[in-house]
Amino acid sequence: MQVVSTIGLITINETIFIELISFLIFLFLINRIMFRPLRDIIHEREEHIDNITSSIEKSKNQLTEMNEQVRAQELTAIKEANQHKKSREEDGTIEANTVLEESRKEIQVIKQESQQFINSRISKARVEIKNESEKLAVLIMEKMLDRRLAQ
Repeated sequence: MQVVSTIGLITINETIFIELISFLIFLFLINRIMFRPLRDIIHEREEHIDNITSSIEKSKNQLTEMNEQVRAQELTAIKEANQHKKSREEDGTIEANTVLEESRKEIQVIKQESQQFINSRISKARVEIKNESEKLAVLIMEKMLDRRLAQ
C-alpha cells in the first residue's frame, strides 16, 4: 500500500482502520469500566428512591390511620367523660335532694318543738296573767270601794 500524501484535513488510508479499531476498543473499555457501573449505580439509586417513596407513602397511610384512631379514642373519651359528668350531676342532685329533705324534716321537728314550747309558755303566761288580773281586779275594787273584800 502506498501512502498518498495530500494535504487535506481528512485522508482515507490504513490509519483510519487502526483508529477505528482503537476507537471501538476504547468504547468497549469505557463501557466496561465507566458506563456499566454508572448505569448500575443509577439503577440502584432509582430503586432506593422508589423504596423511600413507597416507605413515605406507607408512613403517610400509617399516620392517617393513627390520626383516625386518636380521633376515635378522643371521641370515646369525650363521651365517657360526658357520661361520667352526667352521672356525677345526677348523684349530686340526688344527694342534694336527700340533704334538703332531711333539713326539711329537721326544720319541721324544730318548728313543732318551738310551737309546743311557745304554747306551753303562752298557757303559763295566761295562767299567770289570769292570777295577776284577778289580784289586780280585787285590788282595784278594794281601792274603789275603800274597804277590804272578803275572800
